[in-house]
Amino acid sequence: MILARDQEYWLRLRISDSRDLHVLRGDFTEYAADAIVNAANSDLLPGGGLCGAIHDKGGAEIARECARLRRLDGPVSPGQAVPTTAGSLRARYVIHAVGPVWEGGQQGEPGVLASASRRSIQVADDLRLQSIAVPAISIGIYRYPTEKAAVSIWTILETMPTTKHLKRVSVVLFDRVTLDIFAAAVLSQNQARPGEPYPIEIGTNHV
Repeated sequence: MILARDQEYWLRLRISDSRDLHVLRGDFTEYAADAIVNAANSDLLPGGGLCGAIHDKGGAEIARECARLRRLDGPVSPGQAVPTTAGSLRARYVIHAVGPVWEGGQQGEPGVLASASRRSIQVADDLRLQSIAVPAISIGIYRYPTEKAAVSIWTILETMPTTKHLKRVSVVLFDRVTLDIFAAAVLSQNQARPGEPYPIEIGTNHV
């Protein structure tokens, strides 16, 4: 299957009759889903990059709730995720997932990233949500190589069939380069399912 090279595209996998995985490029803070996942730090503080953008657009209510959680429970361990209000965002919740800082790949980073992705999905399902938007956790200031971070798609694919309420997971990415890398990971994983690949669609209009 060939990805579109000269125009925007999206990719959709049909996991089951009622569950879809979407991969697309867009403005994460404007995406319409029941919850969006923040690539958070352990202290749940507003930071740079996507984390800062979520706090800026969502408003002070998110930071207040993060501070309350920090006082009650302390820092969030890498690989874990906790929900808060979404403030002024279009979503109902922000799920703050703490990914690993890349230290060369020998400090358990892949397992921590997989855990952060899995826990994000599980938290959304525990909240009885039907849709969630997920970013590329740990790339950027946490230095995780994008090609290696893209395998988090596989964790999402493995976790979705275990959920009771979640119907749609959208992996929303900032730029075309990252989209191409994550889309290639999706296609690779699908090809690795001998005899049972997921139905897949690639489109060039908005999804």
